[in-house]
Amino acid sequence: MRLPKEMVDYLAKALAERLTKEGFIAIKGPQDEVEGRIKHVIMEDLLVEDRLNEEVKELLREYASEIDKREVDYSRMFNLIKSKLVKERGLIL
Repeated sequence: MRLPKEMVDYLAKALAERLTKEGFIAIKGPQDEVEGRIKHVIMEDLLVEDRLNEEVKELLREYASEIDKREVDYSRMFNLIKSKLVKERGLIL
């Protein structure tokens, strides 16, 4: 995840306040609940890339011996696989 937790907290609070102020949402319950939901959505979105990175690492572990035999650049292969998966899945990172 590329954003610190404090920044996510700040963004969630600022977004909730702005959406309320601009009349896009009307908060009926505690504002903390809305901020918590926004924070959850932001965190889930940020974790998509972390999960994808782990998946790519696992794929590369499975083929580690082949990669070593053929002297393939690990970081280049990582980026190629990641790019392919992003494109196939229609992800925006």
